[in-house]
Amino acid sequence: LKTFNGSGVLKTRRMGYDGKGQRVFRNMETAGFAGVCEAMGNVPLILESLVAFEREISVIAARGLDGSVAAYDPAENVHREGILRTSTLPAAIDPATATAAKDAAAKILSALDYVGVIGVEFFVLADGSLLANELAPRVHNSGHWTEAACVVSQFEQHIRAVTGLPLGSPARHFDCVMENLIGDDMLRVPALLNEPDLMLHLYGKAESRPGRKMGHFTRLIRPR
Repeated sequence: LKTFNGSGVLKTRRMGYDGKGQRVFRNMETAGFAGVCEAMGNVPLILESLVAFEREISVIAARGLDGSVAAYDPAENVHREGILRTSTLPAAIDPATATAAKDAAAKILSALDYVGVIGVEFFVLADGSLLANELAPRVHNSGHWTEAACVVSQFEQHIRAVTGLPLGSPARHFDCVMENLIGDDMLRVPALLNEPDLMLHLYGKAESRPGRKMGHFTRLIRPR
């Protein structure tokens, strides 16, 4: 923590997600660190430095059994309290950055000899360069928009990849915003059902709790 000037993100190495298993420190005196490891369960931890980034994006990509790769357009993600709230397409990045993100995802898939769908999250720095900050070896929350805005969703793409079928086109036909329904956001569902250009996906969870993802919706943005 002293090396990082009293700032960083402390994370559990396992079972951490959606803001769970994390503690953020900003300009903290190292003496205030006492007791934190015990409070986090005395499990193995990793401390990451804070990164000054402009925005976060993610690329959903797939690699088939034959080595072919298909990558969807980068989504711009907004998190609150460690939980993904929205993914917006297109991301507010220049074309060169979007191409670099797709190319990086393809290189990762090939280097790992990976088959299936993967989500790769990036920090976009002020100069447009990228830092990969997470690999999710599965279909990913930030790719749920593909259900509504693409002919072939990330879910179908994964099945195509692992069964040896040809990969489908990742082309996006609409701009869109995907938003997670978290906890009491479920109260918004009746109003959402009245929107014509909105795809709603509820997870069928019996109990709503603060911080619990209950579903998501994708709002299509039609050209004027």
